[in-house]
Amino acid sequence: MNRKWTIGSFFAGVGGIDLGFEQTKEFEVIYANEFDKYPIKTYEQNFKIKVDSRDINDVSGNEIPNFDIMVGGFPCQAFSVAGYRQGFHDEKGRGNLFFEMARIIEEKKSLGHQPIAVFFENVKNLVGHDNGNTFRVILDTLTKLGYHVQQMVLNSCQYGNIPQNRERIYIVGFVNEDSFNKFHFPMPTALTKKLKDVIDFDNEQDEEYYYRPNKCRFYDILEKEMNDSNTIYQWRRVYVRENKSNICPTLTANMGTGGHNVPLIKCKSGIRKLTPRECFNLQGFPLDFKLPEDMSNTRLYKQAGNSVVVPVIERIAKEIAVALKN
Repeated sequence: MNRKWTIGSFFAGVGGIDLGFEQTKEFEVIYANEFDKYPIKTYEQNFKIKVDSRDINDVSGNEIPNFDIMVGGFPCQAFSVAGYRQGFHDEKGRGNLFFEMARIIEEKKSLGHQPIAVFFENVKNLVGHDNGNTFRVILDTLTKLGYHVQQMVLNSCQYGNIPQNRERIYIVGFVNEDSFNKFHFPMPTALTKKLKDVIDFDNEQDEEYYYRPNKCRFYDILEKEMNDSNTIYQWRRVYVRENKSNICPTLTANMGTGGHNVPLIKCKSGIRKLTPRECFNLQGFPLDFKLPEDMSNTRLYKQAGNSVVVPVIERIAKEIAVALKN
């Protein structure tokens, strides 16, 4: 049996990208970097490796394991062409977080251990960020590092069989041109999974998830407008929006803070928001994925909203494996 390709994961979060790759049985994560201590705790409950919790600015390529593929869902920060011209050596030591990953690739390359492929996930709006400059510089940087790059925007309800409207851009690059030519993003797949498959509309949940007349100033409007127990609603500041497509709107990191745009359902036990577990379900995490019991729901909502749709990652990872094998 051939060995698995090794993964170096950056901005690893709770490990959604890592899980998608490992579920193919073709890849193994040997290094993960994440700065936030709360997702680190969730990550380490579900993976065998210990997370490097340092700021990526403090991580050097020569002090971490060599790996075949770099993966990451890096934060999107604007940077100017002038800043880009300074290369990977910003004299103030700040750099851009994407540039920090590029720096590590460059350091690995100088040591003769350049990753043979890269995989990045980000918000759809990355393409137009900073008038398109950010995305152009990212692609240009990867090209100069020796990668042949493809990118595509995929929606989880069309490519992951997950009932959530979540569009993300995926960037895949290969050093080997033959692998690049043989790689194809997955084709759309039928959406057979229903909201009821990932959300419990029948059983009563903890009281903290419910909107009640005595603790919700707009409860009367919710009660009047929320009539369907098979879909998701949102409170939009002054009115209720019904998602008639029976697909959950894009989960966000601030779902635990209340306010507008929080997904709501009408179930047998009342009107409530989704539980953290249901949010992880809507990101395609398996039921045996562990959520820390001593962590606040607000932090778990944030982790779910910041994560990725695991089945979409797995499908892309399978195509990467096929391209590398050939």
